[in-house]
Amino acid sequence: MRALVVIPARYGSTRFEGKPLAVLAGKPMIIHVLERARAAKSATQIIVATDDERIQRAVAAHGGEARITAKTHPTGTDRVAEVARGIECDVVVNVQGDEPLLEPGMIDEVIGLLRDDPQADMATLMMPITTDAEFQNPNVVKVVTDQNGRALYFSRAQIPYPRVRGATTPQVHIGIYAYRREFLLQFTRLAPTRLEQTESLEQLRALEHGHRIRVSQTRFPYAGVSVDTPADLEVVATILAKAPKNA
Repeated sequence: MRALVVIPARYGSTRFEGKPLAVLAGKPMIIHVLERARAAKSATQIIVATDDERIQRAVAAHGGEARITAKTHPTGTDRVAEVARGIECDVVVNVQGDEPLLEPGMIDEVIGLLRDDPQADMATLMMPITTDAEFQNPNVVKVVTDQNGRALYFSRAQIPYPRVRGATTPQVHIGIYAYRREFLLQFTRLAPTRLEQTESLEQLRALEHGHRIRVSQTRFPYAGVSVDTPADLEVVATILAKAPKNA
């Protein structure tokens, strides 16, 4: 499968303007994400999709490819679709530009899910929730699946509700997505749906329109830390400083 990995990286942010260029362990954060994507075995092309020439220059300085996209995109998915529209491929993977700790193998996993499930339109990953605090946190998105590993629902609420304690292990959704190219282009033309707007979760648009999302529990360790604020950047810097040098 021809797999295009697109990393959306917007310069403007209400909580952390210019965060793709924030220095992390001696280089811009977006370069950490790019290097993680390069380590994936299944990616045939990797492009950073940005709205700012400063990010484009930083990526080019590290031997990567970045394309300028419209500043008006409401979501990173729309930015990814703009790039995918001009490239022939089978699968498009959306790797968030604020995930410098993402395991490269997760990219291979989501691509493999679409390869192995021809009826799925998109794919994503999950991992077990380990604490009650995480389960109760509305910023932690939960997912439930059917017996064939397809998403039934994503929510910020506690799903499935633990009426019988220990009956099942709740799963946290990991925000990496693989789309079949034609589905991605169709998806971004659909209007936001009722449940999507209620939960502020874009993937619910696909479910509301009857599309299949394949979900699998990742085999890789994942810190689950995305960079939304300068404080988050410090947390990631501490994790990187403690990691083995060959990690």
